[in-house]
Amino acid sequence: MKKTMTIVLAVLFSFTLAGAASAQYKATLKLASVTPPEHFYNVGARKFAELVKERTSNRIEIKVYPAGQLGKGEREITEAVQQGAVDLLITSTGPMGGFSPSINILDFPFLFRDFNHVDLVMDGTIGRKLLNDFEKAEIKALAFWENGFRHLTNNKRPIKKAEDGKGLKIRTMENKVHLAAWKAAGYNPTPMSWGEVFTALQQGVIDGQENPIAIIASHKLWEAGQKFFSFSAHVYSPAPLIMSKKKFDGMPQGDRELFLKTALEVAKFQRKLNRDAEEKSMQDMASKGVTVVRDVDRDSFKKAMAPVFDQFSSQFPKAEIETIMNAK
Repeated sequence: MKKTMTIVLAVLFSFTLAGAASAQYKATLKLASVTPPEHFYNVGARKFAELVKERTSNRIEIKVYPAGQLGKGEREITEAVQQGAVDLLITSTGPMGGFSPSINILDFPFLFRDFNHVDLVMDGTIGRKLLNDFEKAEIKALAFWENGFRHLTNNKRPIKKAEDGKGLKIRTMENKVHLAAWKAAGYNPTPMSWGEVFTALQQGVIDGQENPIAIIASHKLWEAGQKFFSFSAHVYSPAPLIMSKKKFDGMPQGDRELFLKTALEVAKFQRKLNRDAEEKSMQDMASKGVTVVRDVDRDSFKKAMAPVFDQFSSQFPKAEIETIMNAK
């Protein structure tokens, strides 16, 4: 009985200390993105900041810096997160393979069937393992938010089948799987920091690019001469919310748990906003004079890009890829 009482008192004492530590901890954190303020990354970021502030009784304030204010590209800002110069970043997975190679498995073409399949994987054990792998790079990945299924735009012609765009110079993310997929399909992929893309499109340095609808719409790429949009859905891009591991580890345990829980909660909110807006965004594009090709022959793209699975088989075994593709 005495031993049991001692254990109970010890547990209560530890909770008291944890509560006291959280009550004393105060911080103002910087959360960055490279997308415009109205983009769903930043809508989610503002929601996350609001909930954290409310749930910590104003102890932790998160200031959101959109549109590349804290760095021109996602790779540059991720390095700043590693070093603790920037606290949080909502980012595409494009440059993330350089920090956590396992994340590149999500960049294979036609890996996911639909949004339900995406949620099953991203919120399950596979997704959590991929997030945890970032810790090796001194980065704490809190949750997967959403960039979306990627689609193709260009300034030359409508593209319905993969062969329709052969030879086009297409901007891609700095991602070796994406580069290999587009090369296999006969395109001329050009890796480029996002901050340089609009001007490169305007000047004709590149013919097109590929991105989720929200990126295309929020940056008004038709104003840079992108006259043709193809609903190709060739790759799904999640958007990890990452944090300086040093900053995360320096918070009291209660606040660490709160950040993880709130990031997952906002993930569902942010994804829904993103998905609900896609149809309206395509209609808006059409109203701006963009030719919207909805009936894309995805099988032609799938077949053309298939060689990348063998090309990267030593790094990503077939069994791992099939585990994701067959998840139910």
